[in-house]
Amino acid sequence: MLLWYIPNQVQPGHRGDEVRADHNSLDTLTEQAKALEVYGWGGALLGTGFGRPDTFTVATALATRTTTFRPLIATRPGYWRPANFAAAAAALDHLSGGRVLVNIVSGKDNLAAYGDSEGDQAHRYGRTREFMHLVRRLWTAEDVTFHGEHFWVDHSTVVPRPLIKQPRLYFGGASPAAERVAALEADVQLFWGEPLDGVAERIDRLKKLSADLGREHAPLEFGLRVTTFVRDTSAEAWAEAEARVAAMQTDPNQHTSVGQQRLLDLTARGDVLDENLYTAPGRFGGAGAGTTWLVGSPAEVARALKRYQALGITHFVLSDTPYLNEIKRQGEQLLPC
Repeated sequence: MLLWYIPNQVQPGHRGDEVRADHNSLDTLTEQAKALEVYGWGGALLGTGFGRPDTFTVATALATRTTTFRPLIATRPGYWRPANFAAAAAALDHLSGGRVLVNIVSGKDNLAAYGDSEGDQAHRYGRTREFMHLVRRLWTAEDVTFHGEHFWVDHSTVVPRPLIKQPRLYFGGASPAAERVAALEADVQLFWGEPLDGVAERIDRLKKLSADLGREHAPLEFGLRVTTFVRDTSAEAWAEAEARVAAMQTDPNQHTSVGQQRLLDLTARGDVLDENLYTAPGRFGGAGAGTTWLVGSPAEVARALKRYQALGITHFVLSDTPYLNEIKRQGEQLLPC
């Protein structure tokens, strides 16, 4: 599965994207979604966070204007109760012809703004596990009764059903608590752009953890969320990547999640790892998928992605800015490689 990223942001210029007044209009976002269909992408991740356009609403609007585009809808258990989300996602999946994908996010957000109190990490991931477990049951069973520590329903049946058995559940997180949730309930564990040895170690650990915990679902699959900085030649790519980093803010990134800290710690090993994994952006404010970049010619970046694939990565969520331009460039140059 090859996916992209659509930046449903209030402010323009996300990660160096083109600054324009209509950057988050339906027409602009639709242009990106339709370009993804034309240039061979399977769909796109739509990020979530309070204070930005509602992810589910954006995904629904884009699904109505496209035919094959698959929205990977990021959602937080604190925004929704499981039965409400299961019903909404099932309805959209049914109406869109089975195109819904779901990314469950447990990282902290502006809790007070939407009346949530996630508590400590153990509470947050315990709630996430119950949310995923219950949503699965509501998509696949009738007359569901469930009483957990965080959620409950009595005699609940979701109609209409998802068009397929259930939308796939993507999940991220690098802490021990997050990995237990992934091993038990996720369909796809997403990694940030870590070096090959780190990804291999995490895949092995998650496979073992799945067996030790008695996973009841199909085997856990693995995905990579990373920036791909592609230019016609290696020299051009590195020159432009280094220039972009030089123009970034110099304040170090202060994100404290376990996964984000793993990326920031990579700078101690060097600015370039595994031939073309560029770690320097993390020292100058890069965050999330923008912390590390795969840099090079189309053939070089494709070769790097294939090395991850050889480890067991079967889902890729790529991006670079300007988003629309890179949908086309990488669709034409990278995907055929």
